[in-house]
Amino acid sequence: MALCANEGERSAGDVRQAQGKIASDGSCNVGVPHRRTVCEDLSTDEQRFVEMVWCEGRRLYRDLPWRSIDDPYAVMVSEVMLQQTQVSRVEKYWDRFLKLFPTIDALASAETSLVLESWQGLGYNRRALMLKRCAEICSHEHAGKLPATYGELLRLPGIGKATAGGICAFAYREPAVYLETNVRTVFIHELFADREAVSDKEIEPLVERTCSLDDPRGWYYALLDYGAHLKSITANPSRRSRHHVVQSKFEGSRRQKRAELVRFMIANRSATFNDFYEALVLFERTQDRPEPDPALVRSIVDDLVKEGFFSLEGEGDLTHYVV
Repeated sequence: MALCANEGERSAGDVRQAQGKIASDGSCNVGVPHRRTVCEDLSTDEQRFVEMVWCEGRRLYRDLPWRSIDDPYAVMVSEVMLQQTQVSRVEKYWDRFLKLFPTIDALASAETSLVLESWQGLGYNRRALMLKRCAEICSHEHAGKLPATYGELLRLPGIGKATAGGICAFAYREPAVYLETNVRTVFIHELFADREAVSDKEIEPLVERTCSLDDPRGWYYALLDYGAHLKSITANPSRRSRHHVVQSKFEGSRRQKRAELVRFMIANRSATFNDFYEALVLFERTQDRPEPDPALVRSIVDDLVKEGFFSLEGEGDLTHYVV
């Protein structure tokens, strides 16, 4: 296993000299207390890795509004928003969303159209829908609170392993496996420097072993901030993950057409299929693209109904969609 710092490699002596130290000028020279990890018998390389991450995390710390809070709901909102969305964009939406829907019960009782409207600009509207469904379940089955265990969180709609791990670590301050793109970046860059197609199955045990027992929240903040820094100074190491997927082009895609139909529905609240089709024709013309195939539009609308964005009312000529 290679342990590297930024663009170049560090020797074991360099890492030991730097361990747990940081000064106001960014250099490492201020000691930090020893922190216990989930695994008590880390290898030498793993110990050096932990020491280096704490050091880099303190040097690169980002003071973000959703950090160091104990509200599991607010943490969940931030984690869902941060999925495939840049931090700078989430900063513009997180506080506003929580002012509109300050509690799980408030989100659960809100109109779907209002929730979707408040999400516009973040992309991937399905996340907003899943967040509302999650709130509805928590309101009805958990007295308006998020479950406090990893297993229970995973059973909620829209909550995957990374989001559940993030809620446990950041809100409940419990050790958990939290593996998202920045965390993955650090582990691949530092511990799999010469490898391609690194599987999460190889990384997850290391994430679990090295997680802090005393401060899992701070540990993952350090990993996130160091990972973000690495992406800014070198080719993204997470591209060497077996699970790395290059996002398809948005312009002209089915995703863009879906988003446009959702925006149209939010503005109008009710529409027929012809309304949808004409709206999309107009949109495509403004983008200097040909008219969409009616069959494509129909399949998109059908998908949005199946996913719960719209509901279908009436029969025959009176059939229309509502949100």
